[in-house]
Amino acid sequence: MKIELKEITVRDLSEGYEDNTEGGVVGYGGKLDIRPPFQREFVYKDAQRDAVIDTASKGFPLNVMYWSVRENGEFEIIDGQQRTISLCQYVHGDFSVQIGSFKEKRAFHNLRDDEQEKLLDYPLTVYLCSGTDTEKLEWFKTINIAGAQLTDQELRNAVYHGEWVTDAKKWFSRPNCPAQAVGSKYLNGSAIRQDYLETAIKWHAPDGDIEQYMSDHQQEKSAKELWDYFSDVIDWVQACFPKYRKQMKGVPWGPLYNEHGPAVIDAAKAEEEVKRLLIDDDVTNKSGIYSYVFDGRERHLNIRKFTEKDRIEAYERQGGVCPVCKGTFAIEEMEADHIDPWHAGGKTNAANCQMLCKEDNRRKSGV
Repeated sequence: MKIELKEITVRDLSEGYEDNTEGGVVGYGGKLDIRPPFQREFVYKDAQRDAVIDTASKGFPLNVMYWSVRENGEFEIIDGQQRTISLCQYVHGDFSVQIGSFKEKRAFHNLRDDEQEKLLDYPLTVYLCSGTDTEKLEWFKTINIAGAQLTDQELRNAVYHGEWVTDAKKWFSRPNCPAQAVGSKYLNGSAIRQDYLETAIKWHAPDGDIEQYMSDHQQEKSAKELWDYFSDVIDWVQACFPKYRKQMKGVPWGPLYNEHGPAVIDAAKAEEEVKRLLIDDDVTNKSGIYSYVFDGRERHLNIRKFTEKDRIEAYERQGGVCPVCKGTFAIEEMEADHIDPWHAGGKTNAANCQMLCKEDNRRKSGV
């Protein structure tokens, strides 16, 4: 992999600057993709944007930026999008800023000639990266630790860029995108930070291998297959559980659909089970209820453990004797167990607690 340090000026950066909204943002004489498909929308607040211009106008240093070199010799921004757009927008007259000793805000065309030249000649430090997809991904992860602050999915989008990523962003990554409209109640994170896209790919990818999935689809023009799958998952969830509850947000719906769909369960029966478990004090992970409804595995529910008081009371009541093997043990050699199993209605309280030796308890639990 080749990493090259380059210095450019704001004059060079802003040359040929165009914001084509959905079509992207370019600069540097049309050779720099300022907002490639993997990048989020412009998110700087006015104060942050103005601070970039004030810093540059005073000649103070801005943080280093990172560009990836494409096969055709052109570039795309990996880190520095917000600073780049702020500088280019200001030079092209999109907003005004208070600069120097002037109290009023001034647009670029309101600056004196020497002030304009100083800003246009301001040097920016850029690292250019060329290499294989694997090398770039490793490098991007490294600079991310150093402060680029891209999400894992933004890093992947940078490596596997192309028409597929562009189209996927249309479905999953724009503000008010289709995925946000139908799935925001069921997914954690946000569309603009690529969380929805990452989740959808992980659900649909064999073995959840996001990078392999993106590599396999990189040269495709449409991501509609992924959207159709995601839409089917959400439709299935709504059919299985018509009544929405906040505990449904963040449930691994994709894996559940992959294993149990597309057949729809008895919604009325499922609703009764959900209500029963929601009011059960022993169930400490309420979001796990929805996975439990399908497979009955108690690990999803994180059943409340017996307290130390419960354990001591049961141990003393038994005189340290394991009721299964009849051996006598120290309390540290025993584990608490439900006399009447939780799934059969037994509660997690002192009256329903017994102490078993570790071997018998684990044999009973199937561990």
